[in-house]
Amino acid sequence: MSDWLLLTYKVPREPTSSRVYVWRKLKHVGALLLHDSIWILPANPRTQEQLQWLAGEIDELRGEATLVVAKLLTPGQHSQLIKRFQEQADVVYREVLNGLKRKKRDLLALGRLFQHAQTLDFFQSELVGRTRKALLAAQGE
Repeated sequence: MSDWLLLTYKVPREPTSSRVYVWRKLKHVGALLLHDSIWILPANPRTQEQLQWLAGEIDELRGEATLVVAKLLTPGQHSQLIKRFQEQADVVYREVLNGLKRKKRDLLALGRLFQHAQTLDFFQSELVGRTRKALLAAQGE
């Protein structure tokens, strides 16, 4: 079973912009909220670096952050988390596919959205190939 990164943090209530900033950063890197203020990502060098940077930023915001590498002990938990991460990436891939169906479409924006989906796709979604193929076909029109 794979290792996971868990980040738990607290930031002061005021200014609220600090809390929103941290939340947006976590969503951008693809972290999932596991429970209350515990966020999880698959452990790899890129995600570890991203969360270490964010923990440093939380400290600068006069908050507290704890970053832990963990192993889940039951296969069911592991499978559930993988499914949640795949669903998260699939939402973005479907957004690209739906955008390609529009008459007026911004291929540059859809390409960027596809790239973002790939950064969230930690477990190789089945939609990645189909989305890439559709995007390339649209660019060739």
